[in-house]
Amino acid sequence: MGKIVSLSEAISKVQSNKRVFIHGGAATPKLLVSELMSQAKGLKNIEVMHLHTHGEPVYAKPEYKETFRVANLFVGANMRPYLDMDRVDYLPCFLSEISSLFTTGRRKPDVALIHVSPPDRHGFCSLGTSVDVARAAVDTADLVIAQVNPNMPRIHGDGNIHESKIHFMVECHEPMDQVKGKPLTSVELEIGKHAASLIEDGATLQMGIGSIPDAVLASLKNHKNLGIHTEMWSDGALELIQKGIVNNSKKSFHRGKTTAAFVMGTQKLYDFVNDNPAVILLEAGYVNNPRNIARNKRVTAINSAVEIDLTGQVCADSIGSHIISGVGGQIDFIRGASLSEGGKPIIALPSRTNKGLSRIVTQLKQGAGVVTTRAHVHFVVTEYGAADLFGKTIHERALALIDIAHPDDREKLSRDWHELVRNTCHR
Repeated sequence: MGKIVSLSEAISKVQSNKRVFIHGGAATPKLLVSELMSQAKGLKNIEVMHLHTHGEPVYAKPEYKETFRVANLFVGANMRPYLDMDRVDYLPCFLSEISSLFTTGRRKPDVALIHVSPPDRHGFCSLGTSVDVARAAVDTADLVIAQVNPNMPRIHGDGNIHESKIHFMVECHEPMDQVKGKPLTSVELEIGKHAASLIEDGATLQMGIGSIPDAVLASLKNHKNLGIHTEMWSDGALELIQKGIVNNSKKSFHRGKTTAAFVMGTQKLYDFVNDNPAVILLEAGYVNNPRNIARNKRVTAINSAVEIDLTGQVCADSIGSHIISGVGGQIDFIRGASLSEGGKPIIALPSRTNKGLSRIVTQLKQGAGVVTTRAHVHFVVTEYGAADLFGKTIHERALALIDIAHPDDREKLSRDWHELVRNTCHR
């Protein structure tokens, strides 16, 4: 059994020159992280590694440069101000492959700080809302310290951790972090309608968190027998599940189960998934494996983008060279959906930014990362319609994307495209 100790004693076991994994999402172990900062003066050369986390990442602040460096596996909003590509860096990797960095020893954590439910009568705790890569971190770390919280939901799947794997436990009674959706705009609702028109009854869905996924889900009220196999889901999908619109009955892989690697949302969601055998959270290396994704028919993957160029290249993790998120699972599901029988990979985005700039561009910004290549892209959706790029030439793609750009941007896009072609192909 893991030893129940005080917060200070548990963190005192963390030594200098170690790599520390921090559990992410709604499962961020804030008490453990806070105490790590309290003891920072006695430490040096600690590498912190995690996906997106909640709370202020104090360890990323410049005043801790002698103590901590950070390897972000995904750059959340809280980390963006500190990213310098030196001490606070980004490690690009498909979510489906991150666990292998741990298990092969290429970037194995020495310490795992996790957030779990109390042990059940069999001695098993639950990783709760985030199994993703945390399971592999627990299995490979030499030292596992757990924040044990009765408010953490127990979720079926791969997140069961026997207390014997946990070296030190710290009791807490903190409320779970909640993420609430924002009211949908008219643009987002139009995008949702166009994307929903591509989704067939019986389809298996992948979607994330945010306004555009929520807008798509809000447009599926008249669909039937939908399933979910996704990297993550939130309250936007909950209503469809409770109404029976999502029932997973047509899935051939994990039939009857809403399948994901993590969840994040409101307390209503956490109450629903708690000890619910119809909901499973599995390791991201399994959920996001394109071969597993493709085992269901009619997989419809809905992902967003920062911008897309007229050849179909999708930038989704940066604004120019400034990293704002990560590769994540986009290409895992784009590829998995395209391999699925009747599958449809969809990139959905507003035609313009909040500043009125076109998101459909002749060329990506200098330094922009291509997350999804032009060869992977099939459907692109804006509030002005859907373009199917699969099987189209470069010129045909440009015409199709211009047709779904903002009307006020189409003439310039067409003019700039012809200028680009003339300068590059007719020298």
